[in-house]
Amino acid sequence: VLLREFLHRSGALRAVALVEGAPGEQPAVVDCARLTPIEVDLGERRVALPHALELDAPPPDLPEVRRLPPFDVDRAEATISAPLGGVGHLADGVAALAARLGGRNVAMVQFETTDPGAPLAFTARADASEPIVVALGDDEYELPVSSRRGGADRGGSDPA
Repeated sequence: VLLREFLHRSGALRAVALVEGAPGEQPAVVDCARLTPIEVDLGERRVALPHALELDAPPPDLPEVRRLPPFDVDRAEATISAPLGGVGHLADGVAALAARLGGRNVAMVQFETTDPGAPLAFTARADASEPIVVALGDDEYELPVSSRRGGADRGGSDPA
């Protein structure tokens, strides 16, 4: 419910959670993409739930996140042209989503860009023990703290 609600509110392409299992069990991977079945991979078993399935869970308390237009990206230069504070806003939203998963669980969310082959993804660990990773297509970078809200984010062209 948390991933699907975040996906809808943020306009993301896909939201994935890696959720710790009980001791000795593999973590579960929950994959929620636009207009596709929600997949839950439990290691030995995979379940697909219809995207619109009503689940017996209350709507979650979600971080503030707003839909932004697709970011203009240049993979060769590793740059993202974003609305003022856009990268920080999405990074903060994904970090808050991960925090709601708790433990050492992980959230990864992909957002649309002007290059269909290069979605913009943010990955955050619930306990914030590691930096947020931003990926543009197959290239990954650690997001500097200054690029996040509360830092020195000035908008415009953000280096990835």
